[in-house]
Amino acid sequence: MSPTLVYVLLGAALLLAAALPQVLHRWALSAPIVLVVGGMLVGLLPATENVTIDPVALRPWIEHLAEVAVLVALMGVGLALDRPLRPRLRASWGSWSPTWRLLGVTMPLTIAGVALLAWGPLGVALPAAVLLGAVLAPTDPVLASDVQVQGPTLEDATGGDDIDEDDEVRFALTSEAGLNDGLAFPFVWAAVFLAAGAPIGGVWRWLGWELVGKVVLGVVVGAALGWLLARLAFRAPARRLRLAETGQPLLSLAALLLAYGLAEAVHGYGFLAVFTCAVTLRSVERHHEYHRHMHEVVERLEVLLTLILLLGLGFAFTNGLFANLDWRGVVVGVALVAVIRPVAGYVAYLGHRTRRGTAGLDHRERLVVGFFGVRGIGSIYYLAFAAGTASFTEERWMWSTVGFTIALSVLVHGVLATPAMRWLDTRRGVPSAA
Repeated sequence: MSPTLVYVLLGAALLLAAALPQVLHRWALSAPIVLVVGGMLVGLLPATENVTIDPVALRPWIEHLAEVAVLVALMGVGLALDRPLRPRLRASWGSWSPTWRLLGVTMPLTIAGVALLAWGPLGVALPAAVLLGAVLAPTDPVLASDVQVQGPTLEDATGGDDIDEDDEVRFALTSEAGLNDGLAFPFVWAAVFLAAGAPIGGVWRWLGWELVGKVVLGVVVGAALGWLLARLAFRAPARRLRLAETGQPLLSLAALLLAYGLAEAVHGYGFLAVFTCAVTLRSVERHHEYHRHMHEVVERLEVLLTLILLLGLGFAFTNGLFANLDWRGVVVGVALVAVIRPVAGYVAYLGHRTRRGTAGLDHRERLVVGFFGVRGIGSIYYLAFAAGTASFTEERWMWSTVGFTIALSVLVHGVLATPAMRWLDTRRGVPSAA
């Protein structure tokens, strides 16, 4: 492909990224669908017909690009959430109960459902089956924007101090996407240990370090850094150091890099650190306009990265990524999107009550939360990371299966997200935010 054609295609893609959100706002069609289809069409052009995408050969590049995209999305998600989490207040923990149910019930059930389906009826080797469950279980903070909160709310409509999303569905899906990308790591490591051999300590090492120790380190590093940066931005003794007053929004990117780097340096989970840091930053001076400025910087970078990844993903679909897809991969993808995640999500809210003590999500809201478990860039990162850490005999098949599942998720969830959220808003008698 000539450099001139590359410039033209990238320019057209950037134009699409700028125009699509406004053009598609009222239609049951998401921007990710159009971008993926656009990438597929580019892959079918005569100038690119001889270009083949080999995810195994390109694994290091794919891993790092997906890693950056997820990190940026996690910072954006954390800054967008209005609901604080104050560790010393029991009521605050209760206000996040929709999230805890998705993490504690839905995610393990999804991992187990995919792994058992692949290992049992489909005959996939156990390490690959466990990895597939861990890779496909997390919902995606990059592609799920249509069913998430849209950004920081700086004014409370009731005139009180409790800024919050009244929409439990969007809050649940947003906070889940922020946390489960980090919490999938212990199960990825479990698959790596099955493939490469367990380290000294075996199961106890996994339980104590991978499942608990690294999670705690990631959360502590993120919370501590978020608190320090919030004190600097809003309450520094020297006025010139108060970045919130100078309006310098690049603090959000500095926080992202510091949180991830410090957490990884002490062997904690960096994804958890970034999200925790963002939530902690957002919880301080929550009415301040500075939160919106920081979120806008992150959001613009996220749009650019998403554009590149979705176009590349679409290109890969028509140029080699599906080369090893068979009926087993199709079964896994369809079962996850249509059965496993919806059922696991619905079950998580049985008997749920809100933080105000009233009945929790009704059956319509449970259906929406369960169904819209969007798969995307996070799955790509985890697969690239695990395959670069240990050898899996079914690696190429897993790339095709994960690619197919993402394509199916982008199509199904992208088409249904807008009408589903409008339907839910209408039933609740509130203006639609979709």
